[in-house]
Amino acid sequence: MVKHFRVDREEKYEIVEKWFLKDLEMIDGKEADTDNPYFDMHFHKVYSMEAYSCASKYTFARTLNKLNEMYLKKDLKIVNFDSTYLNDDSIWSSNNRDCLVLMRICFYASNLLCLSLCPLS
Repeated sequence: MVKHFRVDREEKYEIVEKWFLKDLEMIDGKEADTDNPYFDMHFHKVYSMEAYSCASKYTFARTLNKLNEMYLKKDLKIVNFDSTYLNDDSIWSSNNRDCLVLMRICFYASNLLCLSLCPLS
C-alpha cells in the first residue's frame, strides 16, 4: 500500500504496508450498488481501504483478480462488487474500463429517449 501526499508542490509516495497476494483471502467492496470508493482486504487481519474513486477500486480488484488467475490460480473471493464491471466477458468490458459507468449511463439514457419518442396508441 502506497500513501500519496504533496509537500511544497512536490509529489511524494511512501510505502506503508506490503502484503503477499497468496495471503489475500477476500476483497469486500462493501456496497456494490453505490458509488463507493471504500473496500476491505481480508488477510489474517481485515484492512479497510479507500481508493481514489469507485472506478479505481474496480480497476484494483480486476488487477488483483487477473494476477491471481495468472500466477496463483486460487479461489479469491471478490464480494460486493458489480460483476458486470469485473468480468472480461461482459458487454461493458473494454481496454479503457474507467469509462464503463459512463457508457452504461449513456446506453440507458438512449433507451429511455427512444422509448419516450414512441407514440402511445
